[in-house]
Order: sequence, then C-alpha cells, then structure tokens
Amino acid sequence: MKKIKLLTIITFAAFSTIAIAQKTNKKSMKKVLFVVTSNDKLGNTGEKTGFWSEELAAPYYELLDQGVEITIATPLGGQPPIDPKSADPSAATEDTKRFDADKTLQEKLKHTVKLSTINQKDYDAVFYPGGHGPLWDLVEDKNSIALIESFYTHKKPVAFVCHAPAVLKNVKVNGEFLVKNKKVTGFTNEEEEAVGLTKVVPFLLEDALTQNGGKFSKGPNWAPYAVEDGLLITGQNPASSKLVAGKLLEKLNK
Repeated sequence: MKKIKLLTIITFAAFSTIAIAQKTNKKSMKKVLFVVTSNDKLGNTGEKTGFWSEELAAPYYELLDQGVEITIATPLGGQPPIDPKSADPSAATEDTKRFDADKTLQEKLKHTVKLSTINQKDYDAVFYPGGHGPLWDLVEDKNSIALIESFYTHKKPVAFVCHAPAVLKNVKVNGEFLVKNKKVTGFTNEEEEAVGLTKVVPFLLEDALTQNGGKFSKGPNWAPYAVEDGLLITGQNPASSKLVAGKLLEKLNK
C-alpha cells in the first residue's frame, strides 16, 4: 500500500514538473509577427506582383528552426499574393523549395490574420518581407504605420527587407520620421533600374528614405547586405533576407 502511495506521489510530481516546464517554455518562446502585402497589382502595367517568396521563406525558416512562433498578418486577411516572378525556377533557393513543399505554411498563408486585429503587445518583434506589392498598400496603410510605431516605442525590434523598408516612408515617432539619422538600406535605385521598374513604382525607396533623413548605405547589386541601428534592421535585396533574420534573432536572444 505504501509503495502504491509513493508511486502515486512520484508520478504526480513528475507530471507537475513536465507541466511547469511546458508552461515555462511556452512563456519564454519568442513570438514574431510577419506583415505581408495584400496587393497583387504592379501599378497600371496590368502585371501581377505581391510578396517575394524568398523574402518570406528564408526569414520564416531561420526563425522557425530556432523555436520562434510566427504569426502572419495582411491588410485584407487571407491568402496574400506571391509575385509570380519569385516563383520562377531561376529564382529558386533551398528555402523557396522548402516553402513550395511546406503544406503547413501554405495553409497558414491561406488564413493570414487581418492586420487591423493585431496588437503589438502579443509579439516580441515584427518583420516585413518585401516584393513590389507593399509599395501600393502597406506604405499608406494606417494600421501598419501605427503598428510599426507601437513596436518601436515599446522597445521591440522592427525588421524589413528589400522593398519592405519603403513602408517606413510615413512612420513617425515623436513627430520625426523614424528613419531620421538612422542607418538604413533597401532595394536601391540601381537595382530598381536593373529590373526596369523605375517608371512604374510610385516612388524610389532609396530616395524616399534619404529624403526622410535616413543614412542610406548599400552593398553591390544583388549581394547580401543588411544594417541595424538600435531596434531598426533593414536588408537590401532578396539575398539579404536570411542576414536580416539572423540579426533579428540576435536581438531576440539578448
């Protein structure tokens, strides 16, 4: 009888320890919000655009594989458009191949959360993948602008890659542009010219951030390049996606 009681106590203690460990682990798990465009129109060209698959896939897996919990939000909710050019086999990487075969992520993308329902208090950081899509919706989206400001003023990292730094164009903190006197980068004028879209995009990202007081720097075209300035992390182009995610991880783990 005493043995049975002892065994019961040991079993209960073991389950309690596991439950506490799981609760603690869940509490300590970092949560990152991904904000993705809902726009699929490339200006007035009649062509399609959206988010660039590598710029979502590479950071997503870089963070996911380190135990980060990721929520994806869009202005309209539901399936965000993928830039068809980013799905071309010539643009494929190991991350985009994993993305193409990842049914869990594909299902997650079908049911993205509506941006207007998001509260920064539920997350530790925010990340914006690029593609040309954000230039026409997220740049002017009031929910996005307010969200970035809220993350930043609550001392949480804000990260952007390629065209995504363009969404900082209208973001202000204490009446000043967030990028003022900050080190920033993003898709350069030269890279935009190389893809033949300088006359299509509503503005040139490099010019806009510079005009708002950003200290814009860049690496060679198409080469990985990212900079950080306090809580602000920006990357130049698709190849910089994993680099941005790595810098974000470092901040989350401090």
